[in-house]
Amino acid sequence: MKTMSIFFTTALLAAGPALAGGHSEDAGARLAAVLAAQPAEVQARFPARNPRETLEFFGVRPGMTVVEALPGAGWYTRILLDYLGSDGTLIGADYAVDMYPLFGFFSEEAIKAKETWTEDWPAEASGWGSGDSAQVDAFQLGSLPKRLHGSADVVLMVRALHNLARFQDQGGFLYAALADASRVLRPGGVLGIVQHEARPDMPDDWASGAAGYLKRASVIEAVEAAGFEFVGASEINQNPADNPGTGDTVWRLPPNFVTARGNEEVRAQMSAIGESNRMTLKFRKPE
Repeated sequence: MKTMSIFFTTALLAAGPALAGGHSEDAGARLAAVLAAQPAEVQARFPARNPRETLEFFGVRPGMTVVEALPGAGWYTRILLDYLGSDGTLIGADYAVDMYPLFGFFSEEAIKAKETWTEDWPAEASGWGSGDSAQVDAFQLGSLPKRLHGSADVVLMVRALHNLARFQDQGGFLYAALADASRVLRPGGVLGIVQHEARPDMPDDWASGAAGYLKRASVIEAVEAAGFEFVGASEINQNPADNPGTGDTVWRLPPNFVTARGNEEVRAQMSAIGESNRMTLKFRKPE
């Protein structure tokens, strides 16, 4: 982290004194500096994930309070921490503890660890920034504490909806997550969704989230039913080469390659397709 911190600080100083203070006078230059400071393996995925265009489309700015759903190992977290800066706050939002047994592959130990995730994750993620980084907090979807109600400017759900939809009938997880997204946002706040997108002609039972994909119309319907206003869509994360059949899942593609399993020919085919086709949808909580 030391090398990254030095690079990031140097890049901010080069961008000008206002940025070196971590403020939002020039959000674009600050974001460019943060992205340039990311490790090579992170930058290698920029063409598929388009973090600059995505964050700009959702209106994320330094100093904001942002909720990141399912932060995982922190690919976006590390970008957001330094981009939001010390005047901002990043709130991680994990799946509900009782959703994890439904996957069928998490160990009892891993599920048990989720019981203290809201304390453990902020402690870990606080060390991921370069110094001029956002404060860190956390909650689990469906269990938003009252102290966070109306605190956020933006909620980001990046590739996080499919499992919520997949298990909706077994615990109401999707509706609970969207309700929390509404409660945590200030009036006028933004809900930004990036999600693996199924073609409209695919069967509804296949596009349930179990294969990783959801239909755009079903996502918009569910989010609007939760009280949000649909603002618009961007095509920045679309990949027309991703045309799965009903026997396919999103995890056949990079970076997972689950169907390759040592088969270099299949791996090459999946690499040629690239990462998944993704919808990028912007919603607003009414004033």
